[in-house]
Amino acid sequence: MRNKVRVFAALALGLCLLAGCGSKTPDDYATNKGYAGENRADSAAKEEGNTEIDGNTGIAKEDIKVGVLYITDPGEGSGYSYTHDLGIIGMQNNLGLTDAQIVRDIVDDEDNEATKASIEKLVADGCNVIFTTSWGYMQTTADMAEEYPDVYFSHGTGYLSNGRNFNNYFGRIYQPRYLSGIVAGMNTSSNMIGYVAAQDASNSEVTGGIDAFALGVAAVNPDAKVYVVVTNSWYAPDKEEAASRKLLDMGCDVMAQHCDTPYPQTLAQEYGVYGVGYNSDMSKETPDSCLCSVVWNWSAYYTAAVSSVINGTWDGSNYYGGMVEGVVNLTDTAAFAAEGTAERVAEATADILRGTFNIFDGELKTNTGETVGVAGGTLDDATITGGINWYYENVVVVE
Repeated sequence: MRNKVRVFAALALGLCLLAGCGSKTPDDYATNKGYAGENRADSAAKEEGNTEIDGNTGIAKEDIKVGVLYITDPGEGSGYSYTHDLGIIGMQNNLGLTDAQIVRDIVDDEDNEATKASIEKLVADGCNVIFTTSWGYMQTTADMAEEYPDVYFSHGTGYLSNGRNFNNYFGRIYQPRYLSGIVAGMNTSSNMIGYVAAQDASNSEVTGGIDAFALGVAAVNPDAKVYVVVTNSWYAPDKEEAASRKLLDMGCDVMAQHCDTPYPQTLAQEYGVYGVGYNSDMSKETPDSCLCSVVWNWSAYYTAAVSSVINGTWDGSNYYGGMVEGVVNLTDTAAFAAEGTAERVAEATADILRGTFNIFDGELKTNTGETVGVAGGTLDDATITGGINWYYENVVVVE
């Protein structure tokens, strides 16, 4: 987001709409289904008596105050900040925190000075847990964690941490990406599947997601290709719209995405073709075309993180959960999906949950003719999070 003006009135209105001002949230999938029952039980048990770790006996629930930094107004609809805020709302509901215990701010993650000023204000306001949700906040969050050792900092999508009061969190989003590839592969007629990507091959988060999606496509439809247009921005509405139209005009009849706006989905419906949503359940915007959505259930992490601060069990470790932990998932496939789609997804889901299939297993061929991985092996987490800078063989990058 390039606008450095913090529009608090708009944010308040957006959050009122998001939370429903007392009514049901518009996306229960990301606030309730994403929080595992066993975690709730564990948290409740620990609240009976705090566990001391490294001298930390926890913070009483009524004294908790959570600050959150977003790059865009979460009230805008379906994207990245929207889904994170659903997770915050889910955490608040799960733990019984009041509205006064949650403080939100919107800050350009490329503006380090504004980020620092925002964090300083959150600390001054009494926030003792601060979540910074976007990649660009990482270094400033790391610096501020050293300046405020008694505040718990947690940064999303990054890799820096200090093992004390500063960790990072992300999820195995490639797992439901693979499942959504199965859906796309079984529902394309043109064998041309479009994908709007925020970053190029140098970014393993985006590229790994594309490759997992492409592997899912190939598993059910070896003739299909995944056509990728890169915007080189995490949030760029004009570029995302242009990229979507380019792919649709090429003849892509299923649209997927790793970008913030719902343009790939809304334009897919406008063009009369299918879409695969991302971040939240995008069927609410595109009910006639959305086959499924790859969703974040951030409440699973936010609830566990704040619970650990309350219970005194925070240990500064990083978080990298997956479908087993409930932090990522795939929504149910649409009723109008091709026959057999839901069954194929269910089979692959069972294998992932059992741990018998890890997506990036065995030898994988790239679109440049190279081979990655080894027979009988699987890529480790370090490679998945930082070393996937190649595209799978059925991926075509459109310039």
